[in-house]
Amino acid sequence: MSQLKETYVNDVVPALTKQFSYTSVMQVPKLEKIVVNMGVGDAIQTPKALEDAVAELAQITGQKPVITKAKKSIANFKLREGMSIGCKVTLHGTKMYDFYSKLVNLALPRVRDFRGVSSKSFDGRGNFTLGVKEQLIFPEINYDKVNRLRGMDIVIVTSAKTDEEGYALLKELGMPFEKK
Repeated sequence: MSQLKETYVNDVVPALTKQFSYTSVMQVPKLEKIVVNMGVGDAIQTPKALEDAVAELAQITGQKPVITKAKKSIANFKLREGMSIGCKVTLHGTKMYDFYSKLVNLALPRVRDFRGVSSKSFDGRGNFTLGVKEQLIFPEINYDKVNRLRGMDIVIVTSAKTDEEGYALLKELGMPFEKK
C-alpha cells in the first residue's frame, strides 16, 4: 500500500470525520481518479509532436496515454473531425496515489514563483482542476530531450459532494493551496 493511502486511512479519515461529523467511514470523501490531459495543438502540422507528447505523458504517469480525437471540424484551425489532437491518461488505485504524492511533493514545489494552487478551481461537486504550464516540473522529464514546452490539465476527481469537502480532503492530503 502506498504511503499516501496509509496517510489517508490513518490521518485524513479521522480528521474529516471530526470536521464534518460523519456517522460512517464510508461518507468520508476519497480520491477516485486523476485524469491528466495534454492538448497538442501543433499535432495538425507536425505529427511527431503528438508522439513526443505521448512519450512524455507516459514517462510522467507510468501508464500508456490514450490519443484524443477532435469531436468536430473547425475550419479556422484547419481541423477536421477525427484528427488526433491530444492525449490523456486516467489513473486509479496505487498509480493515482503515487502520481498525487509526486505532484504535491516534487513537481509543484519546482514551479517558478510558486505561491500555492488556487482554491477556486473546484467545479461545484468537489472535483479539482489544475493547469500546469510546462512538463519540466516533473523529475522524469530530461530537460535536454524536450523539444517544446507543453502544458497539461490535471483533474482530481473525488467522491466529495461539495467543494468544501473536496478542499478539506485535498488540504489534508498535502495539496499546497495558496494562503488567503
